[in-house]
Amino acid sequence: MRLNGVDDRLERHQYPTTSEELIAAHGNATVELADGSERLGDVLERFGDQTFDNADDVFTTLRAGVCHRGVGRRFYSDRDPTTDADDGPSPVSF
Repeated sequence: MRLNGVDDRLERHQYPTTSEELIAAHGNATVELADGSERLGDVLERFGDQTFDNADDVFTTLRAGVCHRGVGRRFYSDRDPTTDADDGPSPVSF
């Protein structure tokens, strides 16, 4: 995900602020994803009304809220599945 200068705008924004205020000020800004782009306002609207204490809180929300086009290959896992000949890993008791 690339913020295309949106990160600078969000860092200069006065905090604390609400998602409504951020959408009004920066909602039309575009976030570049692995496969396309998405409006900042669309991402923030997914989480409803929130209050952000700083720009890092907004960045965390953006990373969590981008649509499936922002995650690269869908359903990809770097974990090897167990094969038919394997019983899988040994169970561990905690």
